[in-house]
Amino acid sequence: MTSPAPQDLVVTRATLDDWPVISGWAADEGWNPGLSDGPAFFAQDPEGFFLGRIDGEPVSAVSVVNHGPDYAFLGCYLVRPDLRGQGHGYATWKTALAHAGNRTVGLDGVVAQQDNYRQSGFEPAHRTVRFTGTAPAAEVPEGVRAVRPADLAAVTAYDSACHPADRPRFVAAWLTGPGHTALVRHDGDRVTGYGVLRPGHDSLRIGPLFADTAADAHALFAALSAAAAGAEVAIDVPETSTAAVALAEAAGFTPSFETARMYTGPVRDHARDRVFGVTTLELG
Repeated sequence: MTSPAPQDLVVTRATLDDWPVISGWAADEGWNPGLSDGPAFFAQDPEGFFLGRIDGEPVSAVSVVNHGPDYAFLGCYLVRPDLRGQGHGYATWKTALAHAGNRTVGLDGVVAQQDNYRQSGFEPAHRTVRFTGTAPAAEVPEGVRAVRPADLAAVTAYDSACHPADRPRFVAAWLTGPGHTALVRHDGDRVTGYGVLRPGHDSLRIGPLFADTAADAHALFAALSAAAAGAEVAIDVPETSTAAVALAEAAGFTPSFETARMYTGPVRDHARDRVFGVTTLELG
């Protein structure tokens, strides 16, 4: 049997109806995607998802989600295992990357692909380590409660301060996704952090975990742990944050996976010190 050549590949935009194929491939790779990620991802940029097909059958995927006029994020770079090494992934990559235009593009690259990403102009910023463990039983601390509809503007503004671009449509969908537990840390009327727990294919996921201080992060982590007590939980931690690493280790979590955050250019200033847990490796 001869293998299809790259010229047989047809790359088109994917729709939300295609998401089960993409997330299924990601689950097969052990990436543990969230069970209800699709609607929130597509809410941010419904034109940012691409599939390569041969004879109508999906064989490759890439997402390049635009977060604003200056920043995009690449993820979901996947090729069906039986058709790897034939150029289908790179052809899909090139088509998808054009969607970003002149924006700086970020990604979270797995170790095996990081040299390839460097050749495409991506430079590493830091390692991100996935810590996994059993959520400890905990009580919900004072000053932490469920996110309410009236909190949306404040939480969205807080998210914008912690991220290289505004993403209001994503945040609105992320806070209210099926099975998502969204909590806010507050000091009176002022938000000092927020976090989201969601179900994944292999374990529960925490992301984001953004907080002003380590104390705020610990309070949110304890409250999210209370919602997940006894279940396996994963959180993606920027290795540059010693406080975030210490929080995960104090809970008894251990490293299980790593990526590198990489960019093609500069990103706007944001509060990196508030990032105790990355939102998602697919959208940053």
